[in-house]
This record gives sequence, C-alpha cells and structure tokens, in this order.
Amino acid sequence: MKIFTAKQIRSWDQFTISYEPVSSIQLMERASMAVAHWISEHCKNHKKLAVFCGKGNNGGDGLAVARILYLKGFDVDVFVGDPKGKFSEDASVNLKRLRDMSGISVRKFDQSGHYNFDDKTIIIDALFGTGLSRPLDGEYKMLVEQLNAKKSIKISIDIPSGLSADEIFDQDAVILNADYTLTLQCWKRTFLHPETGKYTGKVEVLDIDLSKAYSENTETAYFVTDDDLIESIFKPRNEFSHKGSFGKAAIIGGSYGKIGAAVLATKSALKTGAGLTFTLAPECGYEILQASCPEAMFIKGGEEFITNFEIDNEFTIGIGPGLGTHPNTGKSFLSFLKNYTKPMILDADALNIISKDPNNLKLIPKESIITPHPKEFERLFGSTEDSFKRLELAGEKAKELDIYIILKDHHTQVITPQGKMFYNITGNSGLAKGGSGDILTGILTSLSAQGYSQEETCILGVWLHGKAADFAAERYSKEAMLPTDVINEFGNVFEELNRKVERIL
Repeated sequence: MKIFTAKQIRSWDQFTISYEPVSSIQLMERASMAVAHWISEHCKNHKKLAVFCGKGNNGGDGLAVARILYLKGFDVDVFVGDPKGKFSEDASVNLKRLRDMSGISVRKFDQSGHYNFDDKTIIIDALFGTGLSRPLDGEYKMLVEQLNAKKSIKISIDIPSGLSADEIFDQDAVILNADYTLTLQCWKRTFLHPETGKYTGKVEVLDIDLSKAYSENTETAYFVTDDDLIESIFKPRNEFSHKGSFGKAAIIGGSYGKIGAAVLATKSALKTGAGLTFTLAPECGYEILQASCPEAMFIKGGEEFITNFEIDNEFTIGIGPGLGTHPNTGKSFLSFLKNYTKPMILDADALNIISKDPNNLKLIPKESIITPHPKEFERLFGSTEDSFKRLELAGEKAKELDIYIILKDHHTQVITPQGKMFYNITGNSGLAKGGSGDILTGILTSLSAQGYSQEETCILGVWLHGKAADFAAERYSKEAMLPTDVINEFGNVFEELNRKVERIL
C-alpha cells in the first residue's frame, strides 16, 4: 500500500471528484458512511456518543457520522466551537442536515465541561484532519487537553486532532490520545513512528473507494507492507523441487557463552526453507549446535570465538548472532570483508565491529543487507534528532553504500538503495526480547539463499518475522512468548500464505 502526503491525499480527493465523477459532499458522505458502519459494528455495547467537530471537512465528516449513527439508534450529542461560525462548504451542508433533525443536540465546546461522560460514552474526534499545519492552540488546545483527561474510549476520524500527517510538531504539541483511529484510504507516515504513532491507538484503514488510477500513477517513496504485496512476493514450492532448489545458507556466529544466538539463527534458517543450512561457529559450540540443530552441518571457525571466516562462495551467509567482539574476531572479520564481494546479511556484533571505524562501512559488499536497531544504527552512522531524521539518514546511507537497511523498530522499516521505504505493520512488543534479532538474521539468510531478490528478502523476511510473533503472542501472550515460540509459528504462517496464494491462482 502506498503512503501519500497530506497534499497528495487532497489531490486524490479532487481527482476522484473530477474523474469519477462524484461531488465533494457525496464523497464526504461516502467516507462518513464507512466510519459510521465501523462504529456501529464494533461499538454495540456503547450507545452514547459525544461527537466533537471542527469547522473544516474533518468536522463535516463528524457531523455526517453523528447523523448516520443517530439514525442507527445511537444516543448522539454534537459539540462545535460556534454553531453560527464559518464552516467549510461541505461541513455547512452537514450541519444544516443535522439541525433539520430532531433528537440531536448541537452544543458549544464550553458546555462539554458539564457533560456526563459515563463509562458507556464514546468520544468521537472530528476536530482537525490531515490539513492541520501547526500545533493546536487556544480553544482547541484546551479542549483536547480536557478530552485527554476523560476515561471514555476515544475514536479519531482519519487522524488524531493535533497530529500532522507527515511530520513531527514540537515536543510540547497537544494531540488527542485516541484509542482507535479510523483513517481513510491509506496509512499516514506519522502513524508509523514512535514519537507520533503513540497517539493513534489501533489503526483501522477504511476503504472509501478513492480513484485507483490516481493511486497507481502517483509516485511515492513510502509504502506499507500489506498482504497484497506479500502475496505477490511469496513463491510457493514446486512439487518437483529438491534440496538443491532452495540454496545453501550459512550462519556465522557464536562465541563462548553466546552459542544460543547462533542456535536461534540456525533454527530460523532451517524453519524458513533453506535447502541446506550450515553453521560456522567456534569449537565450544559444536555439541550444542549438533544436538539442538541436527539438520544443520557444523563448520569449525575457532575455539572459543571465531577467528576463521573462510567459506565457499556458493553459500548465502548471515553474520553476527552471538559473534562477540574479541579483538582477534574483529581483525579476522574485517580481513574477510576486504576479500569477500558477494552480498551478505550483517547483524549484531558484525555491525558493532564495523562501527568502530567509519572507514569500515566501505568494506560492506554491495547489495548486502544490514539489520541495525536504533542504537546500532547510531553507532554506525551517527545520532539524529528523531526517527523521521533517522529514516532520512538511512535513505542517504543506503544509496551511498548501495546496501539495504532494515531499521528495526516497532514498525520496522526496509530502506532500499533505490530510495524506497517500506514500513512493516506485523509484530508486537513480545519481540522486545534478546534473541529476536537472531531469528530475523536466520530468516533473511534463508530467503536470500532460496533466490528471493534483496528487496523481496527484506520485505518478506521482516513481515514473516512479525507475523509469526503475532501468532506466538496470541498463543502465549506478549509477556511470556519466547523467540523459540516465534520460530515454532513459522509453519502456521506459511500454511496461511499458501492457502491465500492458492486461492489467487
């Protein structure tokens, strides 16, 4: 799914109005019907609504939603700044339609202080939409602060009021803390970054049938990894294939006390379909690896830590899990990088060794995949003000070094050398445990060995990692799930994927 800026979304609306054709008020009604339908389907135990509407088109949506839900049997009260003030043209139409109905009271914002917000009341936020270009102030700032103090469930239409679609306002900006955001047609970038995404609650994308031609023909650098994209990438297994059809994967990692990381990466590579899997690790991990991963073959790379990185060019290699940063390991690894030209997957201590000297970045083979978390990224490339700036810097470095960067976060981002940025929306906080990154390294190494392109490997690998984590959280809870539980859910993810792809075929 493409992510568009607020400006592009406005153009999308206008394009739809011009070429469908449909009037702007009809398009507003279409959007409002979608929002009202979602609320009526999901809020059956809450029949009392307090709808707060601004003067623009987002307020017009709220006024239309209030009318539709009243007709569906909800008890609705509407709050506006000044009922006699100047509203947008379409909002004015919906305000008149509302006034022509009996049973809905239209009150001023200042009357909300005496309103009974009981535990069955839902607050609907329709104050400001994606057109907001500066932080809230004055009456609206005070109102949002008051609403944030209420314990009622809060639902924002399109975007939480006070939040920009494309950028971070200053740190002290007042933004409505929504429990749900019913966003129209596509994700907004601010929903996907930690500084701003915390205000959205659960995001539901509602299709309001905006022009597909506009979406297909309008360029953007930003994407959300959705099911359609994954299904277009995934390659079901040919029944006449053999182990040689799915490549050779080699995990290079482990050191005394950190063999578990190599085990997790190896198990992950095995479970995600590599034809042959090898583990290059120190001798101290031999028995552990052979006992825990009997399907993988062992290559000795040292005694208590790896000092020998020699490996055949026919392997796809993933380096880093549990590698350690012993001086001899670092020296041997950097020497290996100087003479190895095939793309590889680099994670954890491999990145930590590289980060000790900025010149080491030039040793990373072209089209390699690196998987830093924010701190590792900072050590590699320097600090940034916020996650938006970090992503911008990642884009510059991916192009400069001709590498793929998987920037791990709540919504992990895949950054390509061509300037594309994919936000992943699978996964959960249960992955915030040691070992989760090792699993991702195993997945990426396996998929790359099987012949997926670098871009496909990154997108599918990150999605698969998160999807398995969602299954594990459902089964064990986010608190109790372990990285090994995630590995054990890979089969269920592949089973679901195959079912979907078979239906398409």
